[in-house]
Amino acid sequence: MNTSYIAQAKKLDEADELKDFRAQFFIPKAGGKEVVYLCGNSLGLQPKNTSKYIQQELEDWATLGVHGHHDARNPWLFYHHLFTKPLTKLTGAKEQEVVAMNQLTVNLNLMLVSFYRPTAAKYKILMQAKEFPSDYYAMEQQVKLHGYDPKTAIIEATPREGEYEIRTEDILALIDRHKDELSLILFSVVNYFSGQVFDIDAISKKASEHGITIGLDLAHAIGNIPLKLHEWNVDFATWCSYKYLNSGPGGVSGVFVHERHHKNFDLPRFAGWWGVEETGRFNMNKHFVPMAGAGGWQLSNAPVLSMAAHKAALDLFDQAGVERLRNKSIKLTGFLAEMLAASEAADKFTLITPESRGCQLSIMIKDNGRDIFDHLTAANFICDWRKPEDAKHGGVVRVAPVPLYNSFQDVYLFAEKLELLLSEKQH
Repeated sequence: MNTSYIAQAKKLDEADELKDFRAQFFIPKAGGKEVVYLCGNSLGLQPKNTSKYIQQELEDWATLGVHGHHDARNPWLFYHHLFTKPLTKLTGAKEQEVVAMNQLTVNLNLMLVSFYRPTAAKYKILMQAKEFPSDYYAMEQQVKLHGYDPKTAIIEATPREGEYEIRTEDILALIDRHKDELSLILFSVVNYFSGQVFDIDAISKKASEHGITIGLDLAHAIGNIPLKLHEWNVDFATWCSYKYLNSGPGGVSGVFVHERHHKNFDLPRFAGWWGVEETGRFNMNKHFVPMAGAGGWQLSNAPVLSMAAHKAALDLFDQAGVERLRNKSIKLTGFLAEMLAASEAADKFTLITPESRGCQLSIMIKDNGRDIFDHLTAANFICDWRKPEDAKHGGVVRVAPVPLYNSFQDVYLFAEKLELLLSEKQH
């Protein structure tokens, strides 16, 4: 690795206006030394304030018991309201369009109850190839639930032969081709495997042109890239909080429902008491009448202890700001991509992530990929491995330098180590 890059990394770190946020996270250690953690796309690191936030709720529970619902420092009955403003900033939504609740795939299925309304003519779902399996499982079962065969009801947008990026023009052409059959488009904004960021604005406009419902999985997008859900005019979205949002394993999810659906109480939905109007929630009425807004899709009361961890993380996002985080992310991945391209071992791998990306870079190792990954792990580089799909393709190492806690020296050290390992494998 060119020695000028380490000097450049140090200079970039010195100028980084977000550098102090790293000290607000626990960086895992091995042998008494901090690891190079590049796996925020799978599980974000723990903010040091997380235990404090959870402890406050434990103290209020201990001292107040049931009265904590009203008298806790953050009253539990309205705890989910603490996330409204932070989530609007992260998703580009209006306040009534978002609510924190449940888990991602639970919410996806809840949204599909309302928004996958197939007819004899329009019953198909468009997804992207290499979608995260959980999303495909949900789509597969929803299709079966309505009496259709997933083999014919689910259409996948795929890259062209020899490419890894799914071109926007190909997605739009696919929508045009199947416009009379499509009931729903379900897309991840950021593909978990390749790291590609999709042009949701263009896809949503095409969907609207043909009267097709569009929903989004934001698992790899929220806290990673700026989002404009209301402006993009999508019907619904859901996400998790344990990746880039750093809210802990299995952290609470959330949903977005566009305001045009808020007063359509004829939309079918699964129901629970937390979805009714707050002022009448304890009237114990027999029949369900949902409140207007995304909150009308809630079923159960807020999991306060899990949400306390969520609040600790989102408070850091408020301090950092989405745009500043995005600016640093572009610089981090750009610096890493530059070093990879200049590597003396560049012929041993292929960077399959396009320029339209978030924090993640996916590196396809041509030979001995698993061995390379295992050596990275042994050297205290924490990243992610995706095994090869067939004999023609190597496995993929996914790395995600996160702007809240990763440094430019982190990505330099990774590029240097990868080049060394690949060069050694030549002999």
